[in-house]
Amino acid sequence: MNIKPSTLLLFLALLLSGCQTHKNFKNDPQNIDASHPPSVVELNFKSYGNTLNGILYQANGAGPHPTVVLLHGYPGNEKNLDLAQTMRRAGYNVLFFHYRGAWGSGGEFSFSNVIEDVGSAIDYLHTNATDIRVDANRILIVGHSMGGFAALQAAANDETIKCAAGISPADMGIVADSAQSNAEFAKSFAAGADALPMLNGWSGQKVIAELKNNRDAFSLVDLAKKLNGKSVLLVAADKDTVLAADIFHQPLVVAYQAQPNIELTHTIIPGDHSYSWSRFKLTETVMDWALKCEGPN
Repeated sequence: MNIKPSTLLLFLALLLSGCQTHKNFKNDPQNIDASHPPSVVELNFKSYGNTLNGILYQANGAGPHPTVVLLHGYPGNEKNLDLAQTMRRAGYNVLFFHYRGAWGSGGEFSFSNVIEDVGSAIDYLHTNATDIRVDANRILIVGHSMGGFAALQAAANDETIKCAAGISPADMGIVADSAQSNAEFAKSFAAGADALPMLNGWSGQKVIAELKNNRDAFSLVDLAKKLNGKSVLLVAADKDTVLAADIFHQPLVVAYQAQPNIELTHTIIPGDHSYSWSRFKLTETVMDWALKCEGPN
């Protein structure tokens, strides 16, 4: 088969450009902008009168950069900051913060407050976009477990957010159903809440009451119509015993696939709930989706 030199050169150019995108997040940046280097900015912002603590991983260069709001789970022992570092290498800023009442942030913790706090984080990025090198038109939300629940809730409530990823997202509507129908589950879940001193104002009594009073609003399945027009990533782990894929992942896939205008990417990869033995696979999965959704220029 004869291949024209011009065709071969074009093929090589396309191949190398694709490799460069892949390389961007697997290697440290080689050309550091002396005036706008990668950095970690300690910050805080207000949410409904309370001060939330956070950090911003700033990408290399003046930007403005697409920016990821990275949301931790319940209570937040796994923070997924390896993902934050990877996304920064690829040209994203990453905002990580603690919700009201969590890990030293002001106020009291609740699932409802978590959803509101994500909105406050987005507002903070919009208000301070110029100062912190943020492209306010390209904000993505990525959350793990309860953070995945909050990511999808926030995207459904904010028309400016076009990209939202749930890594083993916790459908709190399903949790509410389980607490309502299974007394042993409710007792165990309440006991777990009582044993979380890093969550201020939280208790087993409070968590059961909140689930009962907000079952419909907390349902991720029922959010499907509100996510039309958005790019959604759903990731599950095949050995997850906390939020099993058949109970939490598959119903979301079915519901979101039924909507004509959700651009859905979904997958099940090896791992436990924290993806303890599949961090590279998880990172590549999120990065492949993010680069297609709101990748750097």
